[in-house]
Amino acid sequence: MSENSETPDGVASGPSEPATPQGPQPEPLRFFGTTWVAHDGHYGLRRAGAAVGSLAAAVAACFVLRFAYQGLEIADIGGFVGVLVVAMFAICSAVAFRKTWEGFSRRPADPAREETLRGLKAIGFVGSLLAYFFRTFTEAPGEKLRRTEYEEATARYAKRRAARTGNPASRKKKGRRG
Repeated sequence: MSENSETPDGVASGPSEPATPQGPQPEPLRFFGTTWVAHDGHYGLRRAGAAVGSLAAAVAACFVLRFAYQGLEIADIGGFVGVLVVAMFAICSAVAFRKTWEGFSRRPADPAREETLRGLKAIGFVGSLLAYFFRTFTEAPGEKLRRTEYEEATARYAKRRAARTGNPASRKKKGRRG
């Protein structure tokens, strides 16, 4: 390739990458990308697909848990252990549902505490899947939080840009005094 960015056959090529837009960029959401900003790119179909997928995964997880419980019954380990297992999954699922639901509307105040709850949320994965399912009825999970943050960042950026008297990069440089 030559220095003037021509292709080897002599035909000039256009810009290889689009220009990066100015200002803050929206944070992509899992399964939605940045379609949540303008609700474009089959946003409605993505929400419906996320709802169906999370509900199907929750139902499949319940079947797996049922088979695991039947395995405990076959092993004849006693009623007390069976009650403990059911109670553990119920409590962990309730806590996981609550923490997942809260995570859609605000960032965690203490990330270290959230890290300690990671195992509990993994055990209660059915609750997390159900929280995802119910949230898709109103919005893409996490959309409200990301939209608020994005609009605040855009407003701060616009305020900073308006406060400038000109582009500092385009100012003429003064000669040095020696």
